[in-house]
Amino acid sequence: EKSSPDEEAEKPAGNKTNGAGKNNNRETKEPTKNKAETSTKEAVPEDNIDLLLQNLEQSNGLSLQNEDCSGPERRTVLHVEHRNLNPDTELKRYFGARAIQGEQRPRQRNRQFHRSTWMTIPKESWPRFSRPGISMTLLQSKEGTQYFTFEHGRQYQQVQFKFLDAVESMDPNNIVALLQLNPYHIDSLLQLSDVCRIQEDQEMARDLIERAMYSFECAFHPLFSLTSGTSRLDYLRTENRAFYLALYKHMMFLEKRGCPRTALEYCKLILSLDPDADPLCMLLLIDFLTLRSREYQYLLQLHQDLEVHRNLGLLPNFAFSTALCHFHLSQQEDVDPEERQKEREKADEMLQKALIMFPGVLIPLLDLCTVQPDAAVSSHAFFGPKSQIGQPPALAELTALYVGRTHSMWREAAVMLWLEQSVKEVLCRVDAKDPLVDDCQNKKQRYKCAPRNIHRHVLLSEIKEATSSLPLEVTSQPVLGFDPLPPLDSVTSYTRPERQHVGATNESTLSLFFRSLLPNFNLQEDDMEVARAGQELNQEVNRLMVAMRDMLANIRFQEPPREDNPYRDEDEWD
Repeated sequence: EKSSPDEEAEKPAGNKTNGAGKNNNRETKEPTKNKAETSTKEAVPEDNIDLLLQNLEQSNGLSLQNEDCSGPERRTVLHVEHRNLNPDTELKRYFGARAIQGEQRPRQRNRQFHRSTWMTIPKESWPRFSRPGISMTLLQSKEGTQYFTFEHGRQYQQVQFKFLDAVESMDPNNIVALLQLNPYHIDSLLQLSDVCRIQEDQEMARDLIERAMYSFECAFHPLFSLTSGTSRLDYLRTENRAFYLALYKHMMFLEKRGCPRTALEYCKLILSLDPDADPLCMLLLIDFLTLRSREYQYLLQLHQDLEVHRNLGLLPNFAFSTALCHFHLSQQEDVDPEERQKEREKADEMLQKALIMFPGVLIPLLDLCTVQPDAAVSSHAFFGPKSQIGQPPALAELTALYVGRTHSMWREAAVMLWLEQSVKEVLCRVDAKDPLVDDCQNKKQRYKCAPRNIHRHVLLSEIKEATSSLPLEVTSQPVLGFDPLPPLDSVTSYTRPERQHVGATNESTLSLFFRSLLPNFNLQEDDMEVARAGQELNQEVNRLMVAMRDMLANIRFQEPPREDNPYRDEDEWD
């Protein structure tokens, strides 16, 4: 089954259903939430779109929310709310509705020219939208989970080939020229967004990402749901990766814009697309966004639900961030004193365990927080340089990523005091030969080699502390911004035609040398071409020799100043 954007073009925002119509209320469950979502969209009359989608679902035997779908825990932690995908919801909570009301009014006037979407709001400055040739297909439905994939039409494939040629040219102007003819080509938007971001044009970089997301959302299948947590996209398929990257880049723009709660919702969305493989390793980021948005209970619930299946306690970010969540909960004044005491005890226990398991985190963390460690700590063998040098490479990469990303969360005076107390307690336990210390040391043997998705996440994070710890096999290969570290077992539905390269494959060293001087030189051409190439080579060599003669003729060696020294040998060199 393929999507039909024309059928959905006139779908009103108030009745928007990313999935079967009958599941719209089931996803929200609370009538107040459904009203809140509807109030942010235009008020529209009811129609029979929901009924049509419900009949379509029943005819195909599909159910977007089956009671047997991977357990209730996973559906809970991966559930996404539509209203939280809109940054205006968060900005209203910070600054009030009037602060952004002026920005919304022109959007309301222009909404009639664009289809309604959840993730982005079309802008008047955008080119007129026409289907770029992307569609979404439902591959199968299994145990309440739907598996989708994006597909490229033949015309879009031709544009994709031109894009790859533009990337190989190393000239961003070629990508700009391609976008002028194809303003909603996804990979061109992603690549040019990186160029604008490097040139510190953040506004244009963010705008290009939003255009890419709008193009994707216009191609959604009617049964594809952003909120249920049961719609899957396989990252192994080349056509699906750009959607992952667009969501990730949009999420990072939101976080830098000061909308961590909205960024957290997109993080949950990316994780829900493939929670088992987690191709972009969102589990290494979700704790930071949770702390930024102060959703402490959600992170603890996520840790509890996924700990059995994913061993989240072996990740430095979860070991430290869950302890930090309990500490912040113990600081809330509206909580019962007895409950606050329990949270503080839990925080102390978890932080001490994290420090024992990952002692290499402490000193780099204090350095980035500009805190001088105590002499008893820095000189102790457990937290000293040996704790960092002795780490396996995979563990060193994870700790560097966590410290580089979340060190700002530990700068608060109360948090730093709590950390200091826990470090002293850990040193006492180490000196007392606590059995937990040896147990944690044995667990470190599991960190032999980091999987490819962790390397991909580190590259996307652009955190210098982490990228410097990447292995040589990753840093020695070229990284494409529109497809960083593609999976080794990628699934491609179409291949790029081979280009006619100049020259033969079995060329001699002399032939390659000639081509380095004359790019158009080809040994396999006819005799006339070979003779002409040889003549051009002789001319270039003669010009080179003349230039060298002129350079040598113009060189004048300046004699060093002589000193009157009667005791100096005449044959002695200066």
